[in-house]
Amino acid sequence: MATPTPIGRLRRTVLAALVGTAVVVPMAGAARPAAVPAPPPVSLGPLPAAACATHLAARFAANRDGVLAAERMAAGHGDRRGAAALNAMADPARKLLSFDRRDGGRRAQGVGPLCGAERIAVLVPGSDTSFEQYGRLRAGALALLQRLGDRSAVVAWLGYPAPSMLSLAVLTPRRAEAAAPALRAFVDEVSAARPAARVSVLCHSYGSVVCASAAEGLAASDIVLFGSPGTGVDDVAALRTTAAVWAGRGARDLIGRVPDVRLRLPFVTVGFGTDPVSPGFGAHAFAAGDSAHSDYLKAGSVSLDSIARIVAGDGRA
Repeated sequence: MATPTPIGRLRRTVLAALVGTAVVVPMAGAARPAAVPAPPPVSLGPLPAAACATHLAARFAANRDGVLAAERMAAGHGDRRGAAALNAMADPARKLLSFDRRDGGRRAQGVGPLCGAERIAVLVPGSDTSFEQYGRLRAGALALLQRLGDRSAVVAWLGYPAPSMLSLAVLTPRRAEAAAPALRAFVDEVSAARPAARVSVLCHSYGSVVCASAAEGLAASDIVLFGSPGTGVDDVAALRTTAAVWAGRGARDLIGRVPDVRLRLPFVTVGFGTDPVSPGFGAHAFAAGDSAHSDYLKAGSVSLDSIARIVAGDGRA
């Protein structure tokens, strides 16, 4: 078989973008609105293991004050949709571990008793996840928490400006590489606050590229990749992680049609290379049933059951 030329590989990469758009656009809706000015985030100290609950309550209150300040600023600049989203986010029941409305917005919201948890899952979302679509991520966190049961906590971490599927940024690892230090620092903080807990990082779609970029030194027992277009590396060994690496894909997830290419151009790398569910990648496989791209954390699904077993330490690889 002839070796593909650079032009041929580029054509395959463009095809990957088109397939990815077909996967994500139907579930994402309209692109996020243009950014409006927002106040700087509230300064927060580390979350210590001692008196964790007290410090956590203070953090929730401080972040709620930040949300209310951002709501006032959004309303003042005519961003009605953003102001409405922020108003809902200011509900005291929304326990925000971090919040920053600038540059499209970042937030981490926990569900479950973090300070008393024996197992903690950190969800890292993929493209087209923003403040306006955050509800889908939170719903997945709640479904996972219900499946895990007592003494568990789940954090929905939107700690980076996820790329739009309608942008070229979604074809490159640049956003993921920029997000990696923040993810690593957040997982470090969670692990330090609850050192006895088992921490798993769950990575969906482009989020798997973020997790791969952060993998070396990540303080987690498991890295779980699902709906992944690739990670930007050839195999598990290249991640340089001590965590167990898992990969699964649902039978109805069209992301599996994305060509496994990675093309290094003079100023950018396009594509993410080896399919994580392929045997050559070396990840532990988990059953994902017939999940479509946005269904992995759907209540009652095979994939949710598999992911919950991994978080609980019963993946049985």
